[in-house]
Amino acid sequence: MDLNQKTQEVVALSREVGKFIAKEASAFDRSSIELKGLNDLVSYVDKEAEKLLVKGLRDILPQAGFVVEEATATHQDEEYIWIVDPLDGTTNFIHGLPVFAISIALMRHKALVMGVVYEINRDECFYAHHEGKAYMNGQIIQVSPVKSLGECLLATGFPYYNFSKMQNYLDTLNTFMQQTHGLRRMGSAAIDLVYVACGRFEGFFEYNLRPWDVAGGAFIVLQAGGTITDFKGGNNYIFGKELIAGNVAQPQMLEVIKKHW
Repeated sequence: MDLNQKTQEVVALSREVGKFIAKEASAFDRSSIELKGLNDLVSYVDKEAEKLLVKGLRDILPQAGFVVEEATATHQDEEYIWIVDPLDGTTNFIHGLPVFAISIALMRHKALVMGVVYEINRDECFYAHHEGKAYMNGQIIQVSPVKSLGECLLATGFPYYNFSKMQNYLDTLNTFMQQTHGLRRMGSAAIDLVYVACGRFEGFFEYNLRPWDVAGGAFIVLQAGGTITDFKGGNNYIFGKELIAGNVAQPQMLEVIKKHW
């Protein structure tokens, strides 16, 4: 398979579906919001965008299965699996905050081989494939060279439905607030991750994550020279619901988190 060609096809598809999402954002009616669970929102835009992406990805790679947020397609242990979030940052979208993205990853035999994240409002498409560099709109990107935790700007995501580890999280925030340049909460894990990949953030951590939140962005971070682990320092960060991504300072982040989790 020509992964470079396939990646460019996914980039083009993401941009096309992004036009639909941007158009709907300009006149979105909040009465169409549905509630999947506590603070877990969805709209017709998520569902329609996912249908468009699934159709396009099937054309690109017909033999692949799917792990998708809105359950419009499934997988049955196929060699290749697409992991898709049609609208990462739905709550931002619903409230008119211009921070949301399409996130797509491709796995082969359970290993990531491609990632594409399209940040719709800034028209920034981040992408990478196996044995290749990481790019944003055709330009090579790399993680930040900052080495000291004290000079790092970090991103995180607030708990919004599972509050069982709230104190662990608050204790972690307390340390990072005092030992870094600060923390930001964008409301989209996919965007947080690609911002690590291009050096805007030095690191990102969150728990209660789902595979479609992180798979695309995580692969791009790795191809941009970053490091990713779960909260224990292991590799279960796509399906393990927790993730620490960062540049060379990632081990320092990990040590802080290990103290509180």
